[in-house]
Amino acid sequence: MIGDAPPALVAEVEKRADELVRAAEALHIEGTAYSGYSPNGGTALVPGGMFEYQVIPRHERVYILQMTAW
Repeated sequence: MIGDAPPALVAEVEKRADELVRAAEALHIEGTAYSGYSPNGGTALVPGGMFEYQVIPRHERVYILQMTAW
């Protein structure tokens, strides 16, 4: 649950997620009209932890699936 995560980690995840959104917008400019396969998800390391995400171009969203603090 994100409410239990350290605020510094949440801020880092939000910052990296913003970067992922900008990259997805540039790569999948078709947005909701995109008809290809959704790209593979990924794992991103940030100071204080990591998170797993999935990009869904048709939803125009990057979903954060799991966040882990160290």
